[in-house]
Amino acid sequence: MPIGKAVAYGAVTVVNALATGKGSALSVSLWTEATVKLTDKPGVVDGVIVSDPQEDKMLMEKCVLKVLKRFNVDCVYGAYVETRSNIPIARGLKSSSVASNAIVLAVLNALNEELPDEEVLRLGIEASIEAGVTVTGALDDASASYLGGVTVTDNKAMKVLKRFEIDDDVKVLIYVPKFKRYTTKMDLSRLKLMAEELDVAFREAIEGRWRTAMVLNGLICCSALGYSLEPVLNALETGALASGLSGKGPAIVALARQNSINSIKKTWRTLDGELIETSVNNRKAQMLR
Repeated sequence: MPIGKAVAYGAVTVVNALATGKGSALSVSLWTEATVKLTDKPGVVDGVIVSDPQEDKMLMEKCVLKVLKRFNVDCVYGAYVETRSNIPIARGLKSSSVASNAIVLAVLNALNEELPDEEVLRLGIEASIEAGVTVTGALDDASASYLGGVTVTDNKAMKVLKRFEIDDDVKVLIYVPKFKRYTTKMDLSRLKLMAEELDVAFREAIEGRWRTAMVLNGLICCSALGYSLEPVLNALETGALASGLSGKGPAIVALARQNSINSIKKTWRTLDGELIETSVNNRKAQMLR
């Protein structure tokens, strides 16, 4: 039976969309790779998240069935799916959006089909909503993962308002606490109180001032969601171009030139968790032939 493979890249928050439906995200060089083998068991989807086998597989199933139904072959095929990733799950690092992009593309690859970028994104977002892994549809996260670079989006209108690239030489340092926080299980009422302030950050992002947008977002979201601001302030103090909370957390991100990374690492090494070093990504998600 046909096999398809694809890879999609990670993303971090520039402006959180949970309060207003409008957001911005930046792609980074973390990745999720999906392998899809079509089967002769129509409508049956099975598989494994190799990098975190205990996680729920509902998103995997929804993504596969969305694509099979799009081409009217859900009565012909089922699928076995494997995903591998170096993105920690439920830390605010867009693992669900990245996985949905990779799986949708891998199914298309297995079917030897192609779709416009907008439809690939839409299928993954619809699957994410149906699987209950997103509140807003997360077009900001999904589009950054899929298109690369920085995207600024209106999630409610399902529109990518702007995309731009930033210097590939910018490094990304991520502090990842040991605990998980799932978006759909969080009380977002305090964050919604900050909608007007987050809209200021959003306007900065759409004008291309991503550094200011990320810092404003970090200060607002850490305060509203109960995280310490110390990691953000320490990163800025030691040379970061920008720093802030990614998604609903708990991950904190710092963007910096190479000559500042070691200083930020030093100040973050006392924190309880792991540090991930990567870089900005401007590449699109892609099928792997």
